[in-house]
Amino acid sequence: MKTLFPLRFVLAVLLCSQTALVGQDQAKEHPLTPAIKIAKQSLAAVSQIQDYQCEFSRRELVKNQLVSQRTSLRLKHSPFSVYMKFIEPAPGREVLYVAGKNQGKLLAHEASGLSTLLGTVSLSVNSPTVMAETRHPITEAGMKRLIELVISQWELESKFGEIDVKFYPNAKMGTSTCEVLEASHPRPRKQFKYQLTRVFIDKQTRLPVRVENYGFPPAPGQKPVLIEEYTYTNIKVNNGFRDSDFDQRNPKYSF
Repeated sequence: MKTLFPLRFVLAVLLCSQTALVGQDQAKEHPLTPAIKIAKQSLAAVSQIQDYQCEFSRRELVKNQLVSQRTSLRLKHSPFSVYMKFIEPAPGREVLYVAGKNQGKLLAHEASGLSTLLGTVSLSVNSPTVMAETRHPITEAGMKRLIELVISQWELESKFGEIDVKFYPNAKMGTSTCEVLEASHPRPRKQFKYQLTRVFIDKQTRLPVRVENYGFPPAPGQKPVLIEEYTYTNIKVNNGFRDSDFDQRNPKYSF
């Protein structure tokens, strides 16, 4: 006669099997999955903001030259509107862009030098003059687009291996405490745009306040090359900006 297993024993075996499967699923989770989840939470936080003003600093490798700029930035998400006043270099330079206005072009003028004789100029957002100093057009300005680009990059990279992800829960950026997500790759691959990407998320506001991207070292033993770095400080959100705050006729501006 065959021995029948008690029901509770069968249930216990099934439970253990399910637990093992859950453990296997967790083991298969890509290292980038938690980082992408946190990045999407940060995207949700910045998407809830109507507008903000801040000090925006960037360093970018443009045509093998490291370009540094620091500006006072105003940005409104809808309609997408950007106003920049340069602090350094070219102090006093103003740049204005509003989606759907000015024939899709940006407006700019210099505050000093011979270029002031030209007055306000209208430029394509991808014109050689504009792109000579930056890696991204003004249509990609702001924290929202910045974290969107990181998420898209990481979602692509999550289809591959060879990645190391680190999490620093209490990093400092000035006086702010941030969570830092860091993803790096041991060797160059065509699917990896950068060797290392580092994202700073303000612990209080959940805003993506800094992103650093580094290229692969030119030779073994050398340090990664800084490709781009974007930093947002002194952020004030939901200022109630109006269309007039992004209008060249605004008497506070010099267009």
